[in-house]
Amino acid sequence: MTEVKVSFYLKRNEEKADGTVPVLGRIRIGKSMVQFSAKVSVPISLWDITSGRATGKSKTALSVNALLDKTSVAIHSAYKDLLAKKENISAEEVKNTFQGIASGQDTLVKYYEAHNEQFLKSVGVNRTMETYKHFGTSLAHLKRFMRKKYNISDIPFLALTPSFVADYDYYLSVELQMSLNTIVGIVCHLRKVVKIAINSGLLRNDPFIGYKYITQPIVPKSLTAEELQILIHANLSRPNLNFIRDMFLFSSFTGIAFSDMRALTRQNLSTAEDGVRWVHLKRKKTGAPCHIPLLEIPLQLIEKYRGIAKDGKLFPMISCSKTNIYLKRIATECAINKRITYHQARHCYASVVTLSQGVPLETVGELLGHTDWRATRIYAQVSHEKIDEDMRNLNKRLSGKFHLADDKVTDTVQ
Repeated sequence: MTEVKVSFYLKRNEEKADGTVPVLGRIRIGKSMVQFSAKVSVPISLWDITSGRATGKSKTALSVNALLDKTSVAIHSAYKDLLAKKENISAEEVKNTFQGIASGQDTLVKYYEAHNEQFLKSVGVNRTMETYKHFGTSLAHLKRFMRKKYNISDIPFLALTPSFVADYDYYLSVELQMSLNTIVGIVCHLRKVVKIAINSGLLRNDPFIGYKYITQPIVPKSLTAEELQILIHANLSRPNLNFIRDMFLFSSFTGIAFSDMRALTRQNLSTAEDGVRWVHLKRKKTGAPCHIPLLEIPLQLIEKYRGIAKDGKLFPMISCSKTNIYLKRIATECAINKRITYHQARHCYASVVTLSQGVPLETVGELLGHTDWRATRIYAQVSHEKIDEDMRNLNKRLSGKFHLADDKVTDTVQ
């Protein structure tokens, strides 16, 4: 381990009117060196070049030496703290730490902001603007928490402890009364930034050790097969409601997300040699490719709205927020007693249209453009009817294959 060396000397070319000269400090670590002001002046007559201290027992000499000793201790302490999180330390880093001028990579908020700026560069490539905004919202919550709890605007990575994470969780859950799943999303963003910092060598001790995410049970978000049938055959009161219903049905039978629906053009369509029509697209959220064979209802809707949309788009989509408002009205007219959002269409495709009809989970994941089967598992809810059907089929396949031994029961069984 390289040793840190601290020395002091006079800046003789800046002698003041009272005969004193500023004292400068020098930090050396290996080949790196940096100078700094010791924030004190001393008469030249009292200075000893060899020891780098004031001589004698005068009040001035004792005061100067006490300040220099305190500075030296602070520098060694800063060096020790930095070694706790990384191996190669520069003299500049030690100076900044002991003076309280932490670099952008030494403090949480500045590092979080740098992460978000870097994330923004990936928007449109393999990241979405929506996710970038979520990170921004999470950072805003963190800043407000630090200001309220500690009255600070930033915190060194060295000061991050499990108690900090626990206090933040308490702030989100008790003081802001956020839902469990919302808290998980916000804390996961912080956890990701901290993990990147750990991998970069900015801190060694993980402040999330012992922290457990508390989540609410996943509630199936899919409509039932019966509710989907009601939507298909509903006579709605207004033409715009019919259009929104049709778009929801298109996604329910293709699994295409709203953001990808808005970008669909006829160039995304193709016909295979066997006559099957396909949609080919790259998901806006993840960049993952999707290749989806078109079922009967999507084909009918493509023909129904042929030539209506502008700019070569397949459908004249409106905003997601307005779409969800209309879906709420549609649910009311159809007497469907649940909140419907457009995103539920992907759940319908996974649960009702594919999985419940015997399509394997791996295939469903490919159709949805997932890169992790666990994400598909969230979408794909197995209905009681599907379980009953599968077990009936299993019972038929096992019939006659297994038999209990014909042992007689005696009255000695205890």
